[in-house]
Amino acid sequence: MASSSLKNNSEDIEILVSRIKQGDHNSFAKLYENFIDSIFRYVYFRVNKEDVEDIVESVFLKVWENIKKYKKTKKSTFSSWIFRIAHNLVVDYYRSNKIKNTDQLDINAPDYKREHNPIRTTEDVITSDILRESILKLNKSYQDVLIYKFVNNFDNDEISRMLKKSEGSLRILQFRALKALRFELENSGFDLSDFM
Repeated sequence: MASSSLKNNSEDIEILVSRIKQGDHNSFAKLYENFIDSIFRYVYFRVNKEDVEDIVESVFLKVWENIKKYKKTKKSTFSSWIFRIAHNLVVDYYRSNKIKNTDQLDINAPDYKREHNPIRTTEDVITSDILRESILKLNKSYQDVLIYKFVNNFDNDEISRMLKKSEGSLRILQFRALKALRFELENSGFDLSDFM
């Protein structure tokens, strides 16, 4: 299930969570399927490539261990709760590895497209590498908003809950993040005229 549809199915997600709290392992498998791609993408753009799978696995382990503590509120949905867990594990990753300079992170990006055109695939990987490298140069709040909005396709309402910001301040943050990303891309020699 795509992350953009998670919000539309929040009632279904809450039903799954309720069943998991009652010990239904099959519901946890369904919940995992709903979130694995978007959690993977979130973590992928934040840490070294070699560490992504371990952190994603830790996210779901924490969800399993703490799901009985989760409570839906007007300001917090399950998706914001699980992404908060992912965010906290990424922060812990940086603290434990004492990584100060994100420029040193590996910038290899997987090709999510299923095309068999080698030229197009190479262009897409190069573009992904440049984009990932540029995102990693931004401050953490800019990285978060760009990944939630443009990588995982969450809407502003959901992002504002995840980041605990008003929608107005979120729009300002998105504007500033996009401006900073544009600056980084232009400094990398990336031709933005192809996308305008």
